[in-house]
Amino acid sequence: MSSIWQEILGTSGARIEKDWVTDFGDAAAELAAAAATTIVVPLSHLGVIQVSGPEAATFLHNQLTSDVKHLNSDAAQHSAWCSAKGRMLASFLLFRIGSDYLLQLSADLLPAIHKRLQMFILRNKVSIIDLSGACALIGLAGPQAEAVLQTAMLPVPATPLSTAVFAAGAVVRLDESRFEILVDRDAALAVWQELSSQARPVGTTVWQWLDIQAGVPLISERTKEEFVPQMANFEQLGAISFHKGCYPGQEIVARTQYLGKVKRHLYHAHAATPMAAGDAIYSPANPQHPCGMIVNAAPAPLDGYDALAIVQENFVAAGDLELSAAGGPHLDLQPVRHPVTTT
Repeated sequence: MSSIWQEILGTSGARIEKDWVTDFGDAAAELAAAAATTIVVPLSHLGVIQVSGPEAATFLHNQLTSDVKHLNSDAAQHSAWCSAKGRMLASFLLFRIGSDYLLQLSADLLPAIHKRLQMFILRNKVSIIDLSGACALIGLAGPQAEAVLQTAMLPVPATPLSTAVFAAGAVVRLDESRFEILVDRDAALAVWQELSSQARPVGTTVWQWLDIQAGVPLISERTKEEFVPQMANFEQLGAISFHKGCYPGQEIVARTQYLGKVKRHLYHAHAATPMAAGDAIYSPANPQHPCGMIVNAAPAPLDGYDALAIVQENFVAAGDLELSAAGGPHLDLQPVRHPVTTT
């Protein structure tokens, strides 16, 4: 997060710890507001990489799991970058501004992913830039989100995973009531002031809770190289193309799909005690070895913590899973269901 963006948020009452917007003075009330009111959120947990050049589409198509070549200029898609073993190094929300491709990912992974992507440029006519210091990411959600965008003179994409550009950036529609706004640093103050005058500013963990409710995992430093994309429902999010050519890990991803060998699946999880990405999950049936892992977690509005967890399926039915260690706090699970999207 740039110092200018931090200063803008600080004057609005944001409490910031290590580049993280914890809240705007009342974390509990802000979280409670997410379920019923329109909120605006600094997405301080995310960063952005820009991939440009005449061969940007081909380069990304040959690296990522999704069909980048057929990504329309007004569309967004989920995607991932895998190791040769088919394990996700990072997950992305991918969209375009003109001929440039923007990769939104977990901020704690950005330096390593930026460096690693550059290693694969070779002779490709591509430039890869860390755009995080030059822009701000803002989330907007709630029943009046569309009206707030219109009042702020910002475009409103019509359908989920569609985009619309404006002079200083772009708006991405995630679902029926959630939007992300990427805005140039120089215009961030005006956009933030307009949005926060109509929607309640809240801390970043509120947005993470909304992502959990939507069933959209975010790979971070603590979960990189832990999961094949199908374990995280990425095929249902439209993040995997099974019709494109080779990319790192493609053979394993394809074999997993066609042989039906996914033994771990994505679940909504709830616990009375704090959870964090990377926390292990145990079953009394096999207490020596973890049977799952927390992918993302956030405080829940009513009580306890909610999370997305990837768990070995044959241990779920007993309903006796434990967090962090054998004999640890009880963990409740529910399936995550998405409309199936195949590409």
